[in-house]
Amino acid sequence: MDSPTIEDADPEERPPAGPLYVPVRLGSAGGHQLRFLRDEFGARTAVGFTSRDRLAAVLGGDQRWIRLAEPALRALSAPLGVTRLTVDPVLTRPVPHSRQSQTPPLCARRGHALSA
Repeated sequence: MDSPTIEDADPEERPPAGPLYVPVRLGSAGGHQLRFLRDEFGARTAVGFTSRDRLAAVLGGDQRWIRLAEPALRALSAPLGVTRLTVDPVLTRPVPHSRQSQTPPLCARRGHALSA
């Protein structure tokens, strides 16, 4: 009997992403906070990039980041009510210049969104 391969997997059951480059911002206490974006439907989503170049192409070269495995990113996002994870989004809404705005940028997906 042949062993199952990735091609045999259900398209909705994607394998976990490897370590991701996750955008962060500095919090009020000086620590890092995850940066969430909005998907094309307006839902908040955690995002991760498979390379620094992809992160910089979408969010700019000065975007701070940390490396997290997918399960760690999910574990940090879930208590905040964010259950979607988008890997390698390709475009975002421009970031507002005012810090008063509460609307995270919009992201379109290159790779895939991984739901809970």
